[in-house]
Amino acid sequence: MNPIFSALQTSVFEVMSRLARETGAVNLGQGFPDDPGPEDVRRKAADAVINGWNQYPPMMGLPELRQSVATHFKRWQGLDLDPDAEVMVTSGATEAIAGALMALITPGDEVVLFEPMYDAYVPLVRRAGGIPKFVTLTPPAFGLSEEALAKAFSPKTRVVLFNNPLNPTATIFSEADLDLLAAFCVRFDAVAICDEVWEHVVFDGHRHKPMLSRPGMRERTVKISSAGKIFSLTGWKVGMVMAAPNLMRVLAKAHQYITFTTPPNLQAAVAYGLGKDDSYFEGMRADFQRSRDRFAAGLTGLGFNVLPSVGTYFLNVDIGALGESDDVAFCQRLVMENGVAAIPVSAFYAEGAVKTVVRFCFAKHDSTLDAALERLADWRKAA
Repeated sequence: MNPIFSALQTSVFEVMSRLARETGAVNLGQGFPDDPGPEDVRRKAADAVINGWNQYPPMMGLPELRQSVATHFKRWQGLDLDPDAEVMVTSGATEAIAGALMALITPGDEVVLFEPMYDAYVPLVRRAGGIPKFVTLTPPAFGLSEEALAKAFSPKTRVVLFNNPLNPTATIFSEADLDLLAAFCVRFDAVAICDEVWEHVVFDGHRHKPMLSRPGMRERTVKISSAGKIFSLTGWKVGMVMAAPNLMRVLAKAHQYITFTTPPNLQAAVAYGLGKDDSYFEGMRADFQRSRDRFAAGLTGLGFNVLPSVGTYFLNVDIGALGESDDVAFCQRLVMENGVAAIPVSAFYAEGAVKTVVRFCFAKHDSTLDAALERLADWRKAA
């Protein structure tokens, strides 16, 4: 068996979700919304199954979806993309990340990673033959520094894997951070694989700034987006990849031998959805922001130290102020004894983990959040 995968432990998401099922806990661990997603988009997918093409679609994606991607990101982020040469559809963003790493890394290349990070990154980098170099980010800002980047980059740096907005911290990087990272990529001739799946799930008037638009990055950035996050349809697994033609040619070859295509009915529905009025995207953000504010107010009222959240589905709390020093033990007690499932943020670090931050998903119905707050209130009384 391959040692990279055989040595991996069961995902913390699976562990906490299993405990939530076994105990009847309110599950605020795994990040998916209670809402079923926009009905008109779901109906487009259903209609495309009955009345559309259900055989192999083009390997690069349906032409109408690739055009819709180009139009959408011109409208929202000012990007000029050639839908024929610079856009590809994949079976989810994780496939896009895996394919990009396989396409761009040769054994021994170094890959700069920013922790805390999506747990798939490290095993995918190692399986592609890359050597991870970690930049450790710390609360509450989780920002970049020139000193930390200088330690991570070297002449062997080939790829930077960068997530913005950042899960699990629920933060976004400043324009100064983006320009600093861009300068290092240019200086070391590195390609930035940018996991930007949360780009539409941002709050408080923020608008996403893609790395693709930063100085010197147009020819050295792979932008990865997710229809699952844009439309709250996380099970659909429709990813969208954008890159300059010289990069896209090799990215497409990796995709060809991983999944080759993505269900055509879902592609047709996403093509429709990306063209929806601004009111959909603004309304989606407003709904999530309201849930964030409701849950944050409840947690604050219970005495939790709530960290800022300006994007994603998540709120983090610093449990150090409660006298807790082990987020894993805290989450295990919370689900087993108090019936609320959360995620220890230390699970998102490869080294130098912060052990006093816990993540909750607020993308839930009010009744779900209220039930969790009631149980957390009982825990606070007993503590």
